Amino acid sequence: MMKRNLDLNFWLKWVATAVTLAGAVMTSLALDPWNVYTLNLGALIYLVWSWRVREVSLIVVNAGLVLIYIVGMLFR
Repeated sequence: MMKRNLDLNFWLKWVATAVTLAGAVMTSLALDPWNVYTLNLGALIYLVWSWRVREVSLIVVNAGLVLIYIVGMLFR
């Protein structure tokens, strides 16, 4: 069971990294609003990963990012 959790955590972390980098590329290319959606998805995946590994500082950062991105999408 421990190996399976490590595999899922490994993939969550790297998928979140790829999605976040894709969002940064979209931002540099001014691909609005897809960049915001993609960055929000990356932060959400990182939030799930940080919750699973119980890393409080990353939970706070990514929860804050998700909240900021959602507020930005609503009031845009």
